[in-house]
Amino acid sequence: MTVEEELALLVDRFNRRAETNPAVSDELSDLERTIRLRLTDEGTYAVDLRGGRLGGLRTSATGPADITITTDVATFHGLVRKDLGPMKAIFSQKLKIEGSLDDKLLFRRLL
Repeated sequence: MTVEEELALLVDRFNRRAETNPAVSDELSDLERTIRLRLTDEGTYAVDLRGGRLGGLRTSATGPADITITTDVATFHGLVRKDLGPMKAIFSQKLKIEGSLDDKLLFRRLL
């Protein structure tokens, strides 16, 4: 599966969870963030968080971002498939998250 397909599934999975879990939707409803995923060995993607939902997935992510996640394709796939935990990836320096502390904590909700 390509990274773009995996991202589309991740966005869909998050939005379905937000629809069925009002606590997730309520917690994120007031946030507006642009999230950039920079894959060191492939390319850059972006998605927007608006009204408690993810959308606007794009493959050429230019412009400002509130959160930038930098990793490689293998780590990305491991995180999405839950073969690798985010904290382990951060401590092993396979994952870097740039943004405010609140935005970094938001990352746990996106997976």
